[in-house]
Amino acid sequence: MRILYFSQYFPPEVGATQTRAYEMARGLVRAGHDVTMIAEVPNHPSGIIRPEYRGKLYDRANLDGIDVVRVWVKTSPVKTFRTRMVFYLSYMLNAAMGSTFLARGCYDVVYATSPPLFVGGAALTVSCLRRVPLVFEVRDLWPESAVALGELKSSSAVTLAEKLERACYRRARRIVVVTDGIRQRLALRGIAADKLVLIPNGANTDLFRPQPQAGAALRAKLDLGDVFLVLYAGIHGIAQGLETVIETARLLQNDPDIRFLFVGEGPVKADIIALSKEYGLPNVVFRPEVPRDQMPAHLSAADVALVPLRRLDLFKGALPSKMFDAWAAGCPTLVSIEGEAQRVVEQSGAGLFVKPENPQALAEAIQGLSRDRGICHEMGSRGRTFVNTFFSRQAQAQQLERVLHAAIG
Repeated sequence: MRILYFSQYFPPEVGATQTRAYEMARGLVRAGHDVTMIAEVPNHPSGIIRPEYRGKLYDRANLDGIDVVRVWVKTSPVKTFRTRMVFYLSYMLNAAMGSTFLARGCYDVVYATSPPLFVGGAALTVSCLRRVPLVFEVRDLWPESAVALGELKSSSAVTLAEKLERACYRRARRIVVVTDGIRQRLALRGIAADKLVLIPNGANTDLFRPQPQAGAALRAKLDLGDVFLVLYAGIHGIAQGLETVIETARLLQNDPDIRFLFVGEGPVKADIIALSKEYGLPNVVFRPEVPRDQMPAHLSAADVALVPLRRLDLFKGALPSKMFDAWAAGCPTLVSIEGEAQRVVEQSGAGLFVKPENPQALAEAIQGLSRDRGICHEMGSRGRTFVNTFFSRQAQAQQLERVLHAAIG
């Protein structure tokens, strides 16, 4: 197959979207297919285009066999409704044009991953113009999630986004969803069950594996000694509710054996750092974003990883990939997400569920684990086995290959 793949976010940017797109595309290439990826010039999450890409309308490179076309987008480090819309729309326009002029020849299928929903807009345009089947991946229900988080308040913008969403669903021969909750919500909207395919988030079990020596070296580098290390690694955004973690650290600030490590970037990181400084917390360490291949060492250094989201009905169908990355690296998790994620963590035996936005409950769970690290090791081992059995990204790429073949028909 020749596959035209739209993902606004892509490596060298770091994040769950980027990783899923890369590993799915890489799996398709390994299976013998040609993949052209239409992505943005790297700028996420800072909103500042990396120096080597500035001044270019597009950039083309080969990444592990993937033909990557990166198009210019209008970025801004200031995140407002206007700057976000200009950012998304600039990708939609340039991705549609770029794929027309730079990705020539015949393609068998167009594959698009959303959000941002406007990725679907670019793919929809190309699918119609070229008369090529469309397969649409939904990792989050947008604009529904943007409205719930307060990021999208304009009624006219919501109406237009909903029309685009429905158009993508109508055109798509298959809709790939990442959680059963999303599948159920789309089914309630009248989308046929045989059109919906579940390919959940997972982990690259070749990359994410226990690295005890690298973890010990990282602890020594950060002068962490033998403390009980609680790790949050990922986007510092609105959805995660990281203020709860800071409040938890405040409750535990007098326990010298417990330390919190934040790794990553995002729009609320400055606010989280400011809150930590306001409280004068001695038990919180902030580190910048690191390349993905360094994350297994961080997870191996940690005693437990946090997977939080805010307490919203929308997130009851969420299943974050960072949960599976942690388990694949042998690190147990404290998951503060009700619904599907809660059920999976309880099924795995690889962590504990804590009610979201509840600092006291989170503090008690951390203290309990810190008193018995043997339990942490047991949960981490169970997590590795669980991911290998049910959530291997390599197996999921094979599943996607079958979905694309079926869409071509």
